[in-house]
Amino acid sequence: MTTWRNWSGLEEATPQRVETPTSLDAVVDVVRRAREDGTTAKMTGTGHSFTGIAAPEHTLLRPEGLTGVLEVDREAMTVTARAGTQLKDLNLALERLGLSLHNMGDIAEQTLAGATSTGTHGTGGTAAGLGAQLAGLELVTATGEVLRASAQDNADVFEMARVGLGALGILTSLTFHVEPLFVVEAHEQPMTWDEALASYDDMVAAAHHVDMYWFPHTDQMLVKQNVRTDLAPGEQEPPSALAAWWEDDFVSNSVFGALCRIGTRAPSLVPRINRVAGRALSERRYSDLAHRVFVSPRRVRFREMEYAVPREVGLDVLRECRRVIEASDWRIAFPVEVRTARADDVPMSTSHGRDSFYLAFHVPQDTDHRGYFGGLEPILREAGGRPHWGKVHTRTAADLAPAYDRFDDFLAMRERLDPDRVFTNPYLRRVLGA
Repeated sequence: MTTWRNWSGLEEATPQRVETPTSLDAVVDVVRRAREDGTTAKMTGTGHSFTGIAAPEHTLLRPEGLTGVLEVDREAMTVTARAGTQLKDLNLALERLGLSLHNMGDIAEQTLAGATSTGTHGTGGTAAGLGAQLAGLELVTATGEVLRASAQDNADVFEMARVGLGALGILTSLTFHVEPLFVVEAHEQPMTWDEALASYDDMVAAAHHVDMYWFPHTDQMLVKQNVRTDLAPGEQEPPSALAAWWEDDFVSNSVFGALCRIGTRAPSLVPRINRVAGRALSERRYSDLAHRVFVSPRRVRFREMEYAVPREVGLDVLRECRRVIEASDWRIAFPVEVRTARADDVPMSTSHGRDSFYLAFHVPQDTDHRGYFGGLEPILREAGGRPHWGKVHTRTAADLAPAYDRFDDFLAMRERLDPDRVFTNPYLRRVLGA
């Protein structure tokens, strides 16, 4: 039998059946058979969720047969792609078309269905989440019905399914709002903790996309400010091939991975390693196409917990997390990442109805995360935090429901589209109920 594992190695499952559908009809057939047999079916992505949100119980549908761009509408400025397409492949296809997504996260290996369904997001902009950039979608419900949904057609389904957790149906294609290809100027610089926090609000107001990294056990921060420019594609000044390899591959992956391995074997060295790493940071500026700036290679595997807290309390929550970390005996080798997002109208988005401040905590893949994540999660929950659906958390339906004012509406849509729970698994039972 095939064993499915996610990227971090935290989740695994042994499906009874594996299918690789290459057409909409093939997906419909699998779903109908699962319902008739009283079993379940899950379309997995590339496994970049740290939770078991995509873990199959019975039938595993692989995404590789559902890839590629289907339609480009330059009048509406939308692009439709099959749901198994990886974000990196969509970015390249859009570049060739002279188009771009507005915003995205920094991992481009995710499938479009997986990224939208879990609430993947970037930082800043007018829309941070991928789900908020959707113009339409196609999904197969538990009865095998094919629903095409947008703001005009099946609008109630579209509203909920933009971040659907894989609980409402199997996505087969997605339509995104796009814009003309644009160039971003990237400015990366080291700052002290006090400098970064004191200027954070001003930086967010001045730059389109701001991302900060705090090195635990130090006062060092790395701050990234990305600003859209008037440069035409082709006029950008990207890093040289050598500089890009040195900063983004060798230092950020090879050297960082080696330091993490040392820290794992000798935790007492972690504070010293972080201080050295923080002091080694250097300032750099460059400009490049948006997706080349937003996306970073990630070859060092890790475990991650991320929470969205209300924007207005975010810096105070960050300070409290630092206080707890420094009062503990934890040795944290990975930086803490800080991002922001404007409020959106996607009911199960972590930024639904409020501007959000994202705090992401990481440990190396082979490190026990439970003490660290478990020690900080009560702070984040108390602040009104919402956990990223695809990242480690311990929340259940009972205490997630008060965090989302449309939670019951989502459950009602699930009951309508999947009354027999064809698409369920242990994770969805925990976060949504039976």
